[in-house]
Amino acid sequence: MSPNDKPLVWLHGEVQTPPFSKTARLEAGYLLRALQRGEKLSLPQSRPMPSIGARCHELRIVDENLNWRIVYRIEPDAIVILEVFEKKTNRTPKPVTDVCKKRIKEYES
Repeated sequence: MSPNDKPLVWLHGEVQTPPFSKTARLEAGYLLRALQRGEKLSLPQSRPMPSIGARCHELRIVDENLNWRIVYRIEPDAIVILEVFEKKTNRTPKPVTDVCKKRIKEYES
């Protein structure tokens, strides 16, 4: 890791690693590494999530028959992982957006 790279911040005890296949794990790792290097990702890999908060986005990981989302926030000094969940509908479930907003407040305090 370069000294200029941003660390990934996992909210330990709250955000769990999902049971990705090997292929999906590699894709998620590649995309997270790109974010650490300061690369700007866009569709289809990532999209902004202004409904959660400023600088919030979701990574879109296709895994065999499942679609996973990694909700993250770009901070000046880190990439904060807010939530990982299986996407089952077209809309992000309200409990997911609520927990992400709660975690942002906790991270900022």
